[in-house]
Amino acid sequence: MASRAEIAAGLGRLLADTYGLYLKTHNFHWNVTGPMFQTLHLMFEAQYNELALAVDLVAERIRALGHPAPGTYKEFVKLASIKEVEGVPGADDMIKHLVSAQEATARTARKLFPLVNAANDQPTADVLTQRLDVHEKTAWMLRSLLEE
Repeated sequence: MASRAEIAAGLGRLLADTYGLYLKTHNFHWNVTGPMFQTLHLMFEAQYNELALAVDLVAERIRALGHPAPGTYKEFVKLASIKEVEGVPGADDMIKHLVSAQEATARTARKLFPLVNAANDQPTADVLTQRLDVHEKTAWMLRSLLEE
């Protein structure tokens, strides 16, 4: 079925964004400094642990659709909408980068809904709904840290 291949391709883009977000979050966990160190270090750890599980969830859905999941840096760089950050930004910029990356990942998931709905693919819709909930909630929590 053509829609399975299209859905798997879209999920591949979601997987690439999720993995890119995982790497970025883990990097910031390791390198954050400043007065919010403890808060951000722990928050980023919780976020990258959740993303590690999400990577597996998305990849296994691709496999359930009968397609190979992308799994190399080369593939992820080609598929991802999230770009790497040069150097080590300050804590506030880390938060801004993560907000942007969470929102980008949510957009990638949201773009798949018309195709998934047309194919009547409830299991994939469930995965997308779960991911949207996490990314939108995490973006909100990160944005809250930037408010005065």
